[in-house]
Amino acid sequence: MANLSGIETLYKELKTEWSKKPQNLKKCGQLLDVLKVELTKLAFLPTGDMKTSKNEMVLARDVLEIAVEYSVANKDIPAYERYMSQLKCYYYDYKQKIGESENMYKLLGINLLYLLSVNRVSEFHTELELLSADTIQNNKYIRPILALEQYIMEGRYNKIFQAKSSAPSEIYNHFMDILLNTVRDEIGACIEKSYEKISAKEAAKRLNLNSLEEVKTFGQKRNWNLGPDGIYNFVEKTAKPKEVLPSVELAEQAIFYARELEMIV
Repeated sequence: MANLSGIETLYKELKTEWSKKPQNLKKCGQLLDVLKVELTKLAFLPTGDMKTSKNEMVLARDVLEIAVEYSVANKDIPAYERYMSQLKCYYYDYKQKIGESENMYKLLGINLLYLLSVNRVSEFHTELELLSADTIQNNKYIRPILALEQYIMEGRYNKIFQAKSSAPSEIYNHFMDILLNTVRDEIGACIEKSYEKISAKEAAKRLNLNSLEEVKTFGQKRNWNLGPDGIYNFVEKTAKPKEVLPSVELAEQAIFYARELEMIV
């Protein structure tokens, strides 16, 4: 059986390391690895019979909260999804027993941002349905993410680019970067369909990129053809053979339907 006081000591050490700026990610990872093993001995995820003590559940929840932020900072998406799935158990199923964490909405907000950034819109709305209307409209972590979705739906991509500088928390920046890349891909697809040609300089403005080198990198990723004059040409990419309309056949069919209708009447 694990020693609860020993686990609490490890958690305090982890919390101290995590509060440092910048964090020592390697040290935090080592402490998390030890804590995960120790917490399994205390029923890391509580069972339905609620035999796990409140202190143990609070401790496990607090460790998971740091684990979620650590995985984001470490850009480890599979670990993030794992930790977040476990953490939501404490936020929703055991909230009445252990109370509400002060980090709850910050981490639920980052999960909404993650789902939005990878275009998992149906899951995004499923998560929103778990929150109260007041929280959605007024919480400082949730409201800005809802606004981002609205900007995407309306095609106001410039608002999304501006939003990064006012993200609710620094830990949101990684998923904001993913969202901006997703938005740029959408803009890129629109450029390909809307323009026969566009200058690299103008494309940079549309994509909210700061240098021609960034535009070239983006263009190479999408197989854009950059000419020696600095112009992207999309004519060959977008041109489609004209479809011949079977006008005679359509007319004959319309007349046939008209005769059939007249006979019925």
